[in-house]
Amino acid sequence: MSFPEQLLYSKEHEWARKLGDSSIQVGITTFAVEQLGDVTMVELPEVGDSVTTAAVFGTVESVKAVSELYAPVTGTVTKINEALEDAPELVNDSPYENGWMIEIELADPAQLDGLLDAAAYAALVAASD
Repeated sequence: MSFPEQLLYSKEHEWARKLGDSSIQVGITTFAVEQLGDVTMVELPEVGDSVTTAAVFGTVESVKAVSELYAPVTGTVTKINEALEDAPELVNDSPYENGWMIEIELADPAQLDGLLDAAAYAALVAASD
């Protein structure tokens, strides 16, 4: 299982990709995908919705379960991955690229300091096995 070095990670198994100084793209990690199995539906917020750190912003349904998605930061949703509506399997096939879920304009860029780097996230995953 690999965790791209350029991403940041939450303890709830979401990743965050910086898109500049004040926005990020968010998705779920390969660890989360493996735990879920085949994704059959993704429910996301609307553009303009506010999200709060560690609060639920959507759900992922799979053949195994329904899991909640947790915001890694506080901010405003500026974009959703509309492709997931018709092709939720993108989350399984490409969780770090085509399977991204939302983009968030950060309320405070310093929030990113609270996320894990790839090595710390890998250690978290290893400890949960």
